[in-house]
Amino acid sequence: MISSARLLILQTTKVGDKSLVLHTLSSQWGRRSFIVSAGKGMAMYLPMNILDAEVIQNDKSDLWRLRGISAVHPLNGIRSSVGKNSITLFMSEVLYRIIRDGALEDGLFEWCEKSILTLDALESEWANFHLRWLLELCGVLGFSPSSEDLAPFSGSLYPKITALMRLGFGEFMLFPLNGEERNAIAQILLDYIGFHSDCKVEIRSLKVLRELFS
Repeated sequence: MISSARLLILQTTKVGDKSLVLHTLSSQWGRRSFIVSAGKGMAMYLPMNILDAEVIQNDKSDLWRLRGISAVHPLNGIRSSVGKNSITLFMSEVLYRIIRDGALEDGLFEWCEKSILTLDALESEWANFHLRWLLELCGVLGFSPSSEDLAPFSGSLYPKITALMRLGFGEFMLFPLNGEERNAIAQILLDYIGFHSDCKVEIRSLKVLRELFS
């Protein structure tokens, strides 16, 4: 059986010399992995890229194959920016760590697509983007926090987190934070997500953001 799908790339795993496993999100299957032939055009499989593809379903295997793959959005604003690329690495790793294989979260794919296009379009003032994204992710997953919910995780940053949560998107992006505060708030939100996901969310790419926005 062959069907069409729109897929969000989270991570890739090379299998031998000729194959690549794509760990993806979609509206049809949620978190699911597919196999493709490895070769030219590897830039197509960068984290948070969105692809159209034909899915060749196989009743004898859980690892279905893709063909006819094409990029939906060029994402030139992201791929030309070291900082924005680093944010997409962070976003994809968070999703990869907290969304379990086979899980289908209603509306998650559509929200992710909207988020990545928003980041792509921003011309400046996006250093706080991943913080806003983490807060919105909580809502999409069904445990949107109040400032009181975050209080046990927040310590001395509770007043600034409370202030941030009152702001619209544009004001949030402009809210003054130094690198240390931004990094600490990201970790607070990850701890909150981990608490509600019943897992420890350790994100290696957060170190990259710490260095970029310090």
